[in-house]
Amino acid sequence: MKSVVIDNGSLTLSDRDTPAPGAGDVLIAVRAAGLNAADLMQRLGLYPAPAGWPQDIPGLELAGEVIAVGEGVDHSLLNKRVCAIVGGGAQSSHCVVPAEHLTLIPDNVSYEEAGGFAEAFTTAFDALVRQGKMIANDRVLISGASGGVGTAAIQIAHALGAHVIAVTRTNEHHEQLKKLGASQTITIEEVTSIERVNVILELVGAAHLNAAQHVLAPHARIVVIGVGGGGSTAELNLLNFMGTRATLTGSTLRARSREEKAEVIAHVNQVLLPLWQNGKLKVHVNKTYPFEHAGAAYDFFAERGKFGKVILSIS
Repeated sequence: MKSVVIDNGSLTLSDRDTPAPGAGDVLIAVRAAGLNAADLMQRLGLYPAPAGWPQDIPGLELAGEVIAVGEGVDHSLLNKRVCAIVGGGAQSSHCVVPAEHLTLIPDNVSYEEAGGFAEAFTTAFDALVRQGKMIANDRVLISGASGGVGTAAIQIAHALGAHVIAVTRTNEHHEQLKKLGASQTITIEEVTSIERVNVILELVGAAHLNAAQHVLAPHARIVVIGVGGGGSTAELNLLNFMGTRATLTGSTLRARSREEKAEVIAHVNQVLLPLWQNGKLKVHVNKTYPFEHAGAAYDFFAERGKFGKVILSIS
């Protein structure tokens, strides 16, 4: 198989042995793979893959076709179009995935769009609904709203009946964010002027949280799932937390156990898959690169000001 391989911070396209699916697993012929901030960190040696996943082949999400199944897996999955989160190795022509981590791709969705669904929408759903306990009519503040997870979070929160306030650094994105379902769009400098919020999805880090902590409604929930855009150390006003009885938690998906991920995916398939099928959720693809141009894709992904996902297309 062909794989994007990290070699001392550089990316090369290399031949590797095609893996065989073990018990409970499937082998996927990968057609598309989304890029994520974790891939940039792994390239720099800052975010190693969990045990059991390739350490030098990046990629946390993929879309493709099931071409083989392991022992105990229903053969009806063969030839199905699926997408999935993985602990690594998605940026390869083939990848082994636990069968219980699969999401079926709707018939009207391309592989390129599906390649950016699993990580972004699962991460956003887990943070908003499972960690942040978001419910209908909550006021939800989403930082870093123009990125892959941010655009997913806006759509999920809107579809589930929340009032969404999207924070962006780029003025040109305000109208696009409103089309996704944001009721209000603001810049970081305007955060302290908004009405109080019930849930904060923190994708930027300290640069945003330092301001956002001052607009907490009683019993507000803050879920931190990204810090790449504004620093990892924030100064919290503890008296404010005491007075609002707010909670602050952090969340990542990559290192969770197989069983934990299966539980999250089952919940995603129950709630989000019908919304994806009927068009209420959509992966907004900014740019697609051929597999052979992974280096250029990474360089573009590292630039600020993008809207939506960057995808590698694997033919």
